[in-house]
Amino acid sequence: MRAVISDIHGNLEALEAVLNDIRSQGITEIYCLGDVIGYGPNPRECIDLVMKCKVVILGNHDQGAMFDPDGFNPPAERAIFWTRDQLEKPGGERGQIDRRWDFLGALPRMHRDARWLYVHGSARNPVNEYVFPEDIYNQKKIEKLFSMVDFGCFQGHTHVPGVFTESRNFMTPDETGYSYKFEQQKFMCNVGSVGQPRDGDPRPCYVIQEPTQLTFRRVEYDPTITAEKIYNIPDLDDFLGDRIKQGR
Repeated sequence: MRAVISDIHGNLEALEAVLNDIRSQGITEIYCLGDVIGYGPNPRECIDLVMKCKVVILGNHDQGAMFDPDGFNPPAERAIFWTRDQLEKPGGERGQIDRRWDFLGALPRMHRDARWLYVHGSARNPVNEYVFPEDIYNQKKIEKLFSMVDFGCFQGHTHVPGVFTESRNFMTPDETGYSYKFEQQKFMCNVGSVGQPRDGDPRPCYVIQEPTQLTFRRVEYDPTITAEKIYNIPDLDDFLGDRIKQGR
């Protein structure tokens, strides 16, 4: 049994709440699907915690902090540059600063474990491709993605949790009863977002993976604490604080 988390985006309060929930269930194996940083006010602290995960995948915001951001809207780009400054900011030993950059620089684009695939974006473009619920109507795209999946793929990036099936269905956590039993057909699971949910529910979302099923978990925390931090940082747009309180 393992926990699969994604899209923390520098939200320390949400990450700590999720890690506490994972520990309370006796789970010690954690896979993180990327975007540890970007948007949120605590990139250094979140990196330090995620370093302890068994597997961590590269996300587009993690990549953007190391290189010139490509394809980011202006608020996201400003947040990336601010995040980069924070990672270089004195406040600890030089070795700790270097260790964070070394960690980000070594992140893989994907991870395979037998019939399971773990990516940030998609099986076709592990870092940058979005797979939205409405893509079930794009037959060519869905067929191509499933052709690259052995059986199950876990991904993030859209911040919208749910299960895609090879028969071109998409089911939200509510529609699955928060649990999906593995069948014969292939599936892709978006595990949702820890730090910036966008499905109308502000509670952090992650997935517990077991041999025959997966379970979505929503965790309570106080998003106003993180939002207030964002409001007090000029380089982070206020709407980034608003959206974590709204789950959008």
